[in-house]
Amino acid sequence: RQLNLIGSATSASEGQISQAELDLRPLLRVGEVLETVPGLVATQHSGSGKANQFFLRGFNLDHGTDFATHVDGMPVNMRSHGHGQGYTDLNFLIPELINSIAFTKGSYDAASGDFSGAGSAQISTANQLAETRFSIGGGDFGFRRALLTGSTPAAGGELLYGIEQQDYAGAWDSIDEDVDRKNLWLKQSWGDSRAGFDLMFMAYDNSWNSADQIPERAVASGLITEFGSIDTTVGGESSRYSLSSNWRGSNALGDFRASAYAIDYEMNLFSNFSYFVEPTGDQFQQLDDRRLFGGQIEQDLQTQIATMELRNTFGLQLRRDDIAGVGLRSSNQRELRGDIRFDAVDQSSASAYWEGELSLTSKLRATTSLRYDNFDFDVTALAAGDASTLAANTGSAGDDLVTGSVSLSYAVDDRLEFYASIGQGFHSNDARGVISARDPMSGEA
Repeated sequence: RQLNLIGSATSASEGQISQAELDLRPLLRVGEVLETVPGLVATQHSGSGKANQFFLRGFNLDHGTDFATHVDGMPVNMRSHGHGQGYTDLNFLIPELINSIAFTKGSYDAASGDFSGAGSAQISTANQLAETRFSIGGGDFGFRRALLTGSTPAAGGELLYGIEQQDYAGAWDSIDEDVDRKNLWLKQSWGDSRAGFDLMFMAYDNSWNSADQIPERAVASGLITEFGSIDTTVGGESSRYSLSSNWRGSNALGDFRASAYAIDYEMNLFSNFSYFVEPTGDQFQQLDDRRLFGGQIEQDLQTQIATMELRNTFGLQLRRDDIAGVGLRSSNQRELRGDIRFDAVDQSSASAYWEGELSLTSKLRATTSLRYDNFDFDVTALAAGDASTLAANTGSAGDDLVTGSVSLSYAVDDRLEFYASIGQGFHSNDARGVISARDPMSGEA
């Protein structure tokens, strides 16, 4: 890493990645920005528009279930998502406009919270660019990309903008991925990194077809090639629109930071994992239509314990997922055959945390954190194969938990530091799993 964190890092497995470092890496897909985190692997198994599959420290994180990702304070992981808990779709990012990525591996960061069992990444976007840039790129298999980025003085501050269009056909011989990815970023900033205010609008829209997993015996028999497909109608579309703001400054107690966000998100995904277990076909549709609202505030406070300096950070986070519809339906060639399960979900959380760093000596530091989370789950079953099961899968529940961490850091010199860390992380559960009492198709308990 270009940045030396000795004397400030909580554990040996955290770091910060700069835009200059990102510029050195070729990116075949947006999710690879997280592969700058040492040991993290991002793969793709079902089309360019779907969230990546992530692996870290021996864990299969699915689409982000145990890796918390935030962009300028906005959570990326989706709770009670139509495809998977913690679904992390990064396709709304424009990599050239990322300023830095602060990452942790392990559960030692009090602010990361939900989905941070294996680690977390805090992605910060740029406020200003040195130049206006327009680029057009093209390549094999119908790859095309156009990008305009820049910043200009406006309204007493700086307006940063980014417009992106990407198309891709893919290397497959039976489908055209037909990726149509659009991004728009507008960010107005006032002040500087210590004291200021940012207001940002993001818009993302994408549609695609998927080349999915295929049976080996179908290739061996000559039914399809290695680049073929059994079901040529899988794929999907997704959109994300957000408005967010960030404040930073200082008061009589110390530095403070605050953020708020509102997100409108939709996904419509067609998949087929087994093809013909059922005579009419096994394609299914997953839907997600939600609004997210939330924010957080952090306050720093420095105190003394005898002759030792104690640096404290207190934080409060609020989040609400208002999900108008999340569901699973059977389909055939993207035509609806029937509901398997369809629900409305209202899931909210309130969290408070404290992190304190005590300088025991000039070389030895101790860092302790405590975090409290309270969750409320409310599910209304809207449709199912058997109407008699609807009432059993409708209901409300709540729960809370306390987590914490302790770390010791000993600096030998300005190039070598030793750490001992222990901590707890967690991910929330899908609200439908929390409430469900009966199988929505069979009615069995």
